[in-house]
Amino acid sequence: MPDIGAIYLDEAFRSLRGIKRQADSAMEQLGDEQFFAVLDAESNSVAILVKHMVGNMRSRFTDFLTSDGEKPDRNRDQEFIVAADASRKEIMESWERYWQLVLDTVKGLGPKDLAREVTIRREPHTVLQAINRQIAHYSLHTGQIIMLAKHWKGEKWKTLSIARGQSEQVNAGYAAKFQSK
Repeated sequence: MPDIGAIYLDEAFRSLRGIKRQADSAMEQLGDEQFFAVLDAESNSVAILVKHMVGNMRSRFTDFLTSDGEKPDRNRDQEFIVAADASRKEIMESWERYWQLVLDTVKGLGPKDLAREVTIRREPHTVLQAINRQIAHYSLHTGQIIMLAKHWKGEKWKTLSIARGQSEQVNAGYAAKFQSK
């Protein structure tokens, strides 16, 4: 019988890696001006979304199994402010560093860890619940990053999935590929 915990952890890792890949692919299409641009005064830029995700990753995954996921030194409100002299390079270096923390943490877990209890803002969660919570959170913000990147690029946007008008062709390819198995 397959170990469902191991299967879950592999899938969680794969999902997180895919979320990062989608965000990276969207951000690679943006120039610096677009990276920092906001739609209006109440909107977030891609830079702000990245900064917020980084703050969340640092807080949630530092000492994941042994300390509350909302670290006392986290200043969440500051994550939504980008200094005038902030550099994309600096923001992206922290993005890479904390994605590595997330991926290393999940990769280091074993099936028996999934039922362990961790806290986020003192609220108990199983490790499985905490991971699912983060996958949902990072997916939501990655969707925002993609939407903004697509908006800023307009007709120059390079799709990250199946291009418009190509669904039937792609589906036929999958049908042929898996029909022979």
